[in-house]
Amino acid sequence: MTAAQDAAGQQHYPQGALYLVATPIGNLADIGLRALQVLGLADTVACEDTRHTASLLKAYGLHKPLLAVHQHNEAEAAQAVIARLREGQRVAYVSDAGTPGVSDPGARLVDAAVAAGLRCVPIPGPSSLTSLLSVTGHAGWDGRFVFLGFLSTRATERQREIGAMATSPMGSLILEAPHRIEALARDLAVLGERPVTVGRELTKQFEEVARVSAAGLAAWLDQEPHRTRGEFVLLVHPPAAAAPDEEGLDAATLRTLDLLLAELPVKAAVKLCAEITGAARNALYACALERRQKD
Repeated sequence: MTAAQDAAGQQHYPQGALYLVATPIGNLADIGLRALQVLGLADTVACEDTRHTASLLKAYGLHKPLLAVHQHNEAEAAQAVIARLREGQRVAYVSDAGTPGVSDPGARLVDAAVAAGLRCVPIPGPSSLTSLLSVTGHAGWDGRFVFLGFLSTRATERQREIGAMATSPMGSLILEAPHRIEALARDLAVLGERPVTVGRELTKQFEEVARVSAAGLAAWLDQEPHRTRGEFVLLVHPPAAAAPDEEGLDAATLRTLDLLLAELPVKAAVKLCAEITGAARNALYACALERRQKD
């Protein structure tokens, strides 16, 4: 706390503001100095689980009034938080682990505070998502990804979501619970040799990070009995870029060109293909002429 005061004590922490405070996802040493300063200043700590948060605060030598705000009461409890903010209190909100509002409660609370014209202040820190992304080694793609959270609990819908990953040019970042990880692994096998980076129990004593193929994920889980335990975050890497074909055009562009040539004159097909794919018109035109000559 002394270090927190020295590092963050001179900053301005307005009253009547809601502070969204990221807390450790496993390792208590990951708390931020600014997070400790805010928790120390807070008049009230709103939290997902009062017992869990009381233990967390105790570990840092803090004792604060707690207010339960979780997924089952978030809409109603938000009004109690807003009342305290209007009184000029500083209210810190923490979820059980990580950054509030990201697959954790907090989003409805923020929405209510914003609608009431109140200030919301992010206090960044631990996150399983960015932790995993930092060790994926995403060479060969541009690092873009979509965050899908937990996939559907219904098998048919989950398989449809995985089918969408097969054609997405971006990585897919997903979360999974221990009791569903084996079912997810079986469904992901349809992606074959697509790389998957798996993070299990990140920052905790039995943390594991591994890169396996989608088809090999189930076998990796089976190698050690403990591997189906703990919380998971996974990055399904995007498909490898298609190798350039004629005139430096990739397979997807050539497929688009062929479909257009089947219905349109060469000039019209080339013009439309260039607009759709962004490929150079000269290369498309040369390729289109060559294809027409072969017909």
